[in-house]
Amino acid sequence: MEYKKLGNTKESLSAIGIGTWQLNGNAEENEKAMNLAIEKGVNLIDTAEIYGTENTVGKIIKGKKLFIATKVWPTHFRYDSVLRACERSLGNLGIKQIDLYQLHWPNQGISIKETMKAMEKLVYDGKIRYIGVSNFNEKELKDAQEAMSKYEIVSNQVEYNLIERMPEMNLIDYMKKEKITLLAYSPFAHGAIFKKKYVRVIESVKELGKKYNKTAGQMLLRWLIQKDIVIPLTKASNPKHMLENIAAADFNINQKDMEIIDSLTPKDSNAGLSKFKGLIEYYLILRAFLRL
Repeated sequence: MEYKKLGNTKESLSAIGIGTWQLNGNAEENEKAMNLAIEKGVNLIDTAEIYGTENTVGKIIKGKKLFIATKVWPTHFRYDSVLRACERSLGNLGIKQIDLYQLHWPNQGISIKETMKAMEKLVYDGKIRYIGVSNFNEKELKDAQEAMSKYEIVSNQVEYNLIERMPEMNLIDYMKKEKITLLAYSPFAHGAIFKKKYVRVIESVKELGKKYNKTAGQMLLRWLIQKDIVIPLTKASNPKHMLENIAAADFNINQKDMEIIDSLTPKDSNAGLSKFKGLIEYYLILRAFLRL
């Protein structure tokens, strides 16, 4: 397994992480997939209070030395709410300290200074080790950094794949400069990349994959891994798919082929969850205004 440095820390994270959003189907298969990944050297598992999977993750990680990341939902960004949410997540996960605690989405209805004050207290109190954010654009990330007085933001989790390339518009360059890791969720664009609409794209990736004896999925994951600060998160659906995904960490794509994959992005790119960001932010502001 290949490992990457987390932000400006000394932590080494596997080049691929396990994502637990929308785990469905056979719970036993999900568990087998996660345990297989752990056996193969994956040490990063990501969850969130809103996913409803913290308890599942807690059962699997018991007795294992791993790097556990979870998130606080934006309606819990008030100072006391952040502290309470963290305690709930600790209980769900069955651990005494969360390795990486992330703000799930920006919330313009609550002062980022208030939220970050709570996050820094959690680090000071030993409840969490590192602070991260999720779905933050460059300005939001800068505002979050400026709101902190002692600790640093080590990661930003955003959607990033061959369809959703928004992070490349200033965000990645800024994160590289600041030494902030990009955790890339939905590396296959929620499965859309494999549908009929993008068949030409996938056929081109498959053709490139023949040179490396790798599948289209492995090529797409490797394309992300070789983006320096990027660590893709793959869903723990079943052992077969997990084993295939993990294999993306054991080869390298040459620069010419990386550029070819770069050029394959469809014209209607940026079609991921980021298009709903404005709607989510409107809801959060309205909720704060109504004090619901």
